[in-house]
Amino acid sequence: MAKEKKDKKALKNAKKDIWNNYSASEKKALEKLCLNYRHFLSKCKTERECVKEIIFQAQRAGYRDLKDIITNKETLQAGDKVYSVCMNKSVVLFNIGSEPMENGMNILGAHIDSPRLDIKQNPLYEDGGLAYMDTHYYGGIKKYQWVTVPLAIHGVVAKKDGTVLDINIGEDDNDPVFCVTDLLIHLAQEQMQKNAAKVIEGENLDILVGSIPLDGAEKDAVKANVLKIVGKKYDIEEEDFLSAELEVVPAGRAREAGFDRSMLISYGQDDRVCAYTSLVAMLETKNMTRTACCLLVDKEEIGSVGATGMQSRFFENAVAEVLNLLGQYNDLTLRRCLANCKMLSSDVTSAYDALYKGSFDMKNIAYLGHGMAFNKFTGARGKSGSNDANAEYLGNIRAIMEKNNVAIQFSELGRVDLGGGGTIAYIMALYGMQVIDSGVAVLNMHSPWEITSKIDVYETKKGYSAFLKDA
Repeated sequence: MAKEKKDKKALKNAKKDIWNNYSASEKKALEKLCLNYRHFLSKCKTERECVKEIIFQAQRAGYRDLKDIITNKETLQAGDKVYSVCMNKSVVLFNIGSEPMENGMNILGAHIDSPRLDIKQNPLYEDGGLAYMDTHYYGGIKKYQWVTVPLAIHGVVAKKDGTVLDINIGEDDNDPVFCVTDLLIHLAQEQMQKNAAKVIEGENLDILVGSIPLDGAEKDAVKANVLKIVGKKYDIEEEDFLSAELEVVPAGRAREAGFDRSMLISYGQDDRVCAYTSLVAMLETKNMTRTACCLLVDKEEIGSVGATGMQSRFFENAVAEVLNLLGQYNDLTLRRCLANCKMLSSDVTSAYDALYKGSFDMKNIAYLGHGMAFNKFTGARGKSGSNDANAEYLGNIRAIMEKNNVAIQFSELGRVDLGGGGTIAYIMALYGMQVIDSGVAVLNMHSPWEITSKIDVYETKKGYSAFLKDA
């Protein structure tokens, strides 16, 4: 009974009316930001698509490719804006400040990969007169959420002659879509007795891609017809799947949610909501004292591994190149620069859901529409795998946000022993820099359709701008 009263008090204290305290101009700015964010979500459903759009926007804002500056044997100076790309799946932007980089940078870091289904290298097969493509899920998902929903295929096919084909099937109204099938309820008595983790097996997350046999084909005629179609329309042969990166994602555009249109529903908001708001804040920076940096990386959902993940040396190498072009490089300067950085590890956190209130500590959970969320620590089972930011740094962050009138909330992912998650914060903390997790609260995290609040998107972008300017 005492806990119930405490929870009700916590919920009451958590309620804030931010929306009705906005001026008309602030509401207009919020709607503009969220409209552009919706377009970004609809257009960018893979890491490669994100990087392509980020480069386009960066170049429009005056950023130049670091590779071109190195090739042309140019130098850098305060006020210059550059970017560096890693394998078309990670990107880092620098706005060079007037202070020596040895003093550190203000860094916003987010990831641009999201949970999905990846098509295998030998995917296409026929069974029972139907053609399927075999998949392997990527990141943490509830497998049962991915059945019976319209799906699209995005990615690239690299051919032996060096040609790389961009693939996007299922987003245009005239495109076909795909689907993972499920057992009809009338025959599902045994299936419904299974644990939720086993209701849909990973090997059954194959997408249905065809049912018409090729006229005259004697074996696997439906598969043969699919190959004929993709060969004619997309110039793909069966062996080309061996060198392809094809991602199966929910088909459809990001939409406004709720009668009041206060929320956004879309695939991939973890973590493109933080990536996009970080990018916008970065592109708006001007006349920096400390160098500003925006780092948007791949592979976070599977542990930040690989050449395009945060555990690679991509970021460190890019910083070294910038220092060299500024005439400031040596190993000690690089180490001091990285150690003196301040960073917001920009990633989403869980939002309170009244339908599952038992999963949350209501005093320490983020609420939709209550502003930018900060997590002092993440991790699981005793903070394992967590960065756990220093108290002094939190005090500094609070002062910055208050100075810039940013609505903030402090939270944890959920109940102490229920589970947990991780971000790139602990990896960046290896350099000795100050890091804290921050971002937007999300409902339905890691599902095909995630929900955020427009208010939180707007306040988070404000917070990122304030951090770059004043940290």
